[in-house]
Amino acid sequence: MGGASSQILLAMIIYIGVVIGIGLYYARSASESSENFLIGGRSFGPWFTALGAEASDMSGWLLMGLPGVAYWVGLSDAAWTALGLGIGTYLNWLFVAKRLRIYSHVAGDAITIPDFFSNRYKEDKKVILTIAALFILVFFSVYAASCFVTMGKLFSTIFNTNYTHMMIAGAIFVIFYTFIGGWLAESASDFMQGTIMIFALVVVLFVGISTAGGISLVVENAKSIPGFFDFFGIAKPVLEGGVQKLSEGGQPLFGEAGSYGFLTIISTLSWGLGYFGMPQVLLKFMAIRDFNELKISRRIATVWVIISLTAAVTIGILGRILFPNALLTQSQAESIFILMSRSFFVPLFAGVIMAGILAATISSADSYLIIAASAFSKNIYHGIMKKDASDKKVLQMSRITLVIIALIAMIIALDENSVIFTVVSFAWAGFGATFGPLMLFSLFWKRTTRNAAIAGMITGGTMVFIWKLLLKPLGGIFGIYELFPAFVLSCIVIIIVSLSSKEPTKDIQDEFEQVKSLANS
Repeated sequence: MGGASSQILLAMIIYIGVVIGIGLYYARSASESSENFLIGGRSFGPWFTALGAEASDMSGWLLMGLPGVAYWVGLSDAAWTALGLGIGTYLNWLFVAKRLRIYSHVAGDAITIPDFFSNRYKEDKKVILTIAALFILVFFSVYAASCFVTMGKLFSTIFNTNYTHMMIAGAIFVIFYTFIGGWLAESASDFMQGTIMIFALVVVLFVGISTAGGISLVVENAKSIPGFFDFFGIAKPVLEGGVQKLSEGGQPLFGEAGSYGFLTIISTLSWGLGYFGMPQVLLKFMAIRDFNELKISRRIATVWVIISLTAAVTIGILGRILFPNALLTQSQAESIFILMSRSFFVPLFAGVIMAGILAATISSADSYLIIAASAFSKNIYHGIMKKDASDKKVLQMSRITLVIIALIAMIIALDENSVIFTVVSFAWAGFGATFGPLMLFSLFWKRTTRNAAIAGMITGGTMVFIWKLLLKPLGGIFGIYELFPAFVLSCIVIIIVSLSSKEPTKDIQDEFEQVKSLANS
């Protein structure tokens, strides 16, 4: 290993040491109860809640996946996606956060999303709880895999080593500190990681603009590529065997610009719908100590997201201008942030910058593992299989499940050619369509029934698979992002089944009115 790589490794080791230290610091508190391990005892302030939610939400795709899309096909796909995410973030904090925090406490002091839905409809047979928990296990296994892919790409690219070995090493690190520190360590480290992520993005952005000769020159060069700097067009790299072809002069070849029509814009904007069903974000709402502090959190989170998404998209554009022929496959394009960091900075500082990718990945992977573990241990094991299990036994089962889910995710992540953006988009659609419509109707429509909740979840979750695997390959109107049709269909089913079912019982409606009154106070 050369001197430069050694300095980068040193920065990474220091960062990893800090994260492990956080895990050890919270280990004792996390072991006191399953509530502390799984939701931190509802003890977090507005800054921890805001940065924790956004850091765990964005993951490594913010520093690798999104810049990679911008590098590969230009502005439109990345920018419309970012716009949808920005709008979705704000609306989620504005409408869902406060009411969910109040409702989850009033409805049996729920500490997981399946718990909340089950308690909301006061079910005796835990059908809603079981379905929700199973969907969480499936989609978070995929989500955690995307994080492990990011770590494998990061370390193998930096140190020119075997992807599989690096992916496994990164996964073991995440498992270790999450295992000992639980939600408390996860949220505390997320605060630090959210800070590192935005610092890394902003620094690389400004140095990249300066290196490229200023914004006007960047725009001029970007416009020279057909469709690359167009909100209603898209660049089309000329490929041969999945690799972009180069001209005799070594410049990457592009075909005629593709169209980016209304349907495609709706498809990318619909990423914002996913927020209403994201357990890693929703649980942060539930964990804040005082729901009156959520307004502060909303402002912090919104500013963070606007800056981060704008920087990530711009970095991808800059990367194509500065390093036009360095990354010639879609998978390789996701390493543009790493390439720019290594090119712009001395090795030790580059290591600090690239720790932002590690931070983004860890902050999401730990959330996914804990929530998936809670879905089994708290909801299936304790809620259905062994209702008399002690809290200590539930905590033990949470940790065992965490390791098993991580192992499944590692198996999924063995393919080093996985495109992070694609893997994340599928899991995002899964959660958004499964839980998003039901969350909104549960919080804002008193007439929603238990049967409708079950039908809505099953419809949304299964339609993501049907649309992605069977309908989307047909192209045309079916080429739309699977989240949108699945979300809409789930909403329709919830309304139809609710109106066709007997009204919810008086105690359910009274509880809804109580929450509504508290939320409006």
